[in-house]
Amino acid sequence: MTEKITQVRVFLVDDHPHGREGMRDIVLTDSTFVVVGEAASGEDAIASIPQVQPDLVLMDINMPGMGGLEATQKLKLLMPGLKIVMVTVSDDITNLFEAIKRGAQGYLLKNLAPSSWMEYLRAISLDEAPMSKELAFRLLQEFSVSKPEERKRPALKAQSLDKHAAVMTTPLTDREKEVLERVSTGASNREIAAELGLSEHTVKNHLKNILQKLHLDNRVQLTRYAFEQGMVER
Repeated sequence: MTEKITQVRVFLVDDHPHGREGMRDIVLTDSTFVVVGEAASGEDAIASIPQVQPDLVLMDINMPGMGGLEATQKLKLLMPGLKIVMVTVSDDITNLFEAIKRGAQGYLLKNLAPSSWMEYLRAISLDEAPMSKELAFRLLQEFSVSKPEERKRPALKAQSLDKHAAVMTTPLTDREKEVLERVSTGASNREIAAELGLSEHTVKNHLKNILQKLHLDNRVQLTRYAFEQGMVER
């Protein structure tokens, strides 16, 4: 059974009034979502969002002054549980990596159809948003050619790309590793459930446990972890 979403409080951040209007029109096509506030800059967002306490923020990535990436990083320090989805016209993979690094849960392109927006936002609200297969492939490509100095970070020194070594260094159970391997290929909760013979609810619980054990925030970070641990190959 598909899990129901309770009302989701959304805050919009975009320096262009038409940008906020467009986001508002899309979001309000689903009665589950309610817009509780708006800001025209990263500075205004930082000042308003902690007071409003929304569940979800749609954040334009490019704004004068404090941009969306910096605002996201500051907001996540103030409100670690806040879900932030970056909104942009660019599908540059570098922007995606940077957004995830700053703490964003998702990434939406402005030229996507409204139905695609809402499908994605519903999945984000349920902590179920998968990566596309294309994005998973591009991420693994990017990770495999990462700069040598990035591979030498202290947190990764003990990690090995040998799958047997991964078993020794990861805190995950065998079932959690099976779930993680499939997450890193872009599989949705439903696809993982079908393949492993589990319920979607069980898969979601496994994902929560995995994120908590690894101290990670989202599927992109999980994909990187799986690659660095040798659980998946390019």
